Amino acid sequence: MTDAERRLLDAIDMNVPWELVETFASRPRVHPTDVNDAADLIAERLRAHGVPVTMHTPTLYLTIPHHAEVRADGATFGGKAPAGCADARNGVQGPLVYVPAGFAAGSDDVFDTFDEQAAARSDVAGKIAITEGFASPATVTNLANLGARAVIAINPGVDSHWGTCTSVWGTPGVDEKDGAPDIPAINVSRPDGDDLKARAERGESATVAVTMESGWFESKVPEVRIEGTESDDFILLHGHYDSWDVGVGDNATGDATLLEVARLLHAHRGELKRGVRIAWWPGHSTGRYAGSTWYADAFAVDLVERCVAQVNCDSPGCRWATEYKDVSLTSDTETFAAKVIQDAVGQTLHAERAHQAGDYSFNNLGLSGYFMLLSTMPDDVRAEKGYYGVGGCGGNIAWHTEHDTLEIADREILEKDVRIYLLAVYRNATAPTLPLDFRSTVRGYLDTLERYQTAAGDAIDLVPAKDAARALLERLETLAQRIDDGTLPSADVDGLLKRLSRKLIPLDYTTKPRFDHDPALTIPPLPDLADAERLTAMPEDERPFATVSLLRGRNRVEATLRSARAAVDTVLA
Repeated sequence: MTDAERRLLDAIDMNVPWELVETFASRPRVHPTDVNDAADLIAERLRAHGVPVTMHTPTLYLTIPHHAEVRADGATFGGKAPAGCADARNGVQGPLVYVPAGFAAGSDDVFDTFDEQAAARSDVAGKIAITEGFASPATVTNLANLGARAVIAINPGVDSHWGTCTSVWGTPGVDEKDGAPDIPAINVSRPDGDDLKARAERGESATVAVTMESGWFESKVPEVRIEGTESDDFILLHGHYDSWDVGVGDNATGDATLLEVARLLHAHRGELKRGVRIAWWPGHSTGRYAGSTWYADAFAVDLVERCVAQVNCDSPGCRWATEYKDVSLTSDTETFAAKVIQDAVGQTLHAERAHQAGDYSFNNLGLSGYFMLLSTMPDDVRAEKGYYGVGGCGGNIAWHTEHDTLEIADREILEKDVRIYLLAVYRNATAPTLPLDFRSTVRGYLDTLERYQTAAGDAIDLVPAKDAARALLERLETLAQRIDDGTLPSADVDGLLKRLSRKLIPLDYTTKPRFDHDPALTIPPLPDLADAERLTAMPEDERPFATVSLLRGRNRVEATLRSARAAVDTVLA
């Protein structure tokens, strides 16, 4: 660590972020009125520390859940409706049917628990389906496609959780405006869910009533822009400031982290080679990342031309969250992120492929990214406490409930996470050349291609794509050596790494065009070829169609890799 980095970290004043955590702990931030008030508060704190801030005011399409309940044979069960489901304030009635799904084993598969074998069922149409897990997009959409009139999701514990059940990413365009589920849904606690499941087994009926407020709302996006001293390029650091209820661990702690990083980077702005933008998003929960999606749309060309990395900050600094495992990132940033965590707090990073979740609204633009959820609870601590998998709050099951209050935050752990975010962005902004290493990306491609080839057998020949990947990897090895030797101009290297990011990130994370957004559903590696692993399970008459898609996918992969190799050759020449 350099002396400048030590001085920067030593300047952290935890009174600054902690004051915001305590303030937000008494301020619900669900409805746009309250959310906008919180944005004004963030801007007020920034200006008090001498940090200039711009307040954008986009109009976003949001769905805000209010009352939700299930009525069955004189009994009433409370719950929480997920944002994005249909309004049914007058109630939807029908026979109950139980569709087994099981619960997620951990945070990685919280939103992927729906059993696809249920798609073969013929007894769901016209009924109210009960299933385990959270009312996620996959669960609600699949049951709606089976003809369910409503969905009751049995959450794993004694509390029910808020969430979002639409896969439409951000404010919908014309093609997506009818993409949200057209049925109501509700999350209920496990005790209530077990009661309702027993009623289903007895052949009883129920009524699901959900009140949703949907429409267009003016929403505020505070943004700090710190210009670089040598380059117009910038790093985008961001996180959401809306919440469910007061949402201390998700995401008041993240908002406070952004505040302290903004304060310190602005104070040290003369040291930054590249610029930094810091943004707080509304509409994360009620608009499925509507705030970050708006920013990706509104500044798309600027982001494509100048943004060198996007860094997400969600749920840092929560109690008992002492490990850095299952940390989302694009693989080109892993070596850099691991060194940052080691240097900042002396701990080890255990990374994973970035999920199609959080505010990763920039994959289609081709932005490398690191972090989403950062610190988390060790597995043995979670097991000792009997906690189930959740998608935030450092593993605390107060996530997305009214219990996500001040005690979920931990000041000492938050300081560790502030150190990591501050050092990461500062180091990214001051590095002689961009700290992106696409060798690991291409090695991952080769592993994926081998796996897909084994699964597909002779249905598709992936050798051309593998050959293109090996040729690119060879050039990247030479590039890395030339960077280490210092024999390439830094501007040429930075420009090349940006071009590689624009090509290779979409190839691995998207199926839609650059200026569009893929849905909030799991996207496998090299998604254009993922059907290779489903071929043997397909009906025989569907396989020829799949092989046509696989050939087209191979063409995209091969052409992109060859284009990336040509870009490297231009700089190496």
